[in-house]
Amino acid sequence: MPVPKRKYPKSRQGKRRSHLALNVPPLIDCPQCHTPKLSHHVCPTCGTYEGRDVLRMEQKKKSTG
Repeated sequence: MPVPKRKYPKSRQGKRRSHLALNVPPLIDCPQCHTPKLSHHVCPTCGTYEGRDVLRMEQKKKSTG
């Protein structure tokens, strides 16, 4: 099995791995509640998509005690 004779420089290793970087997905503000959400997705906070209520969101109950 072939083995490299010399150690590869870190710059060459970085060039080889340049396409492996992680990207942050672009977020937009929801027109109803103004929280960040993915475009073309239902808002996880208010449950609307293109001005329509798609998901029924339940209110969180506050625990007293």
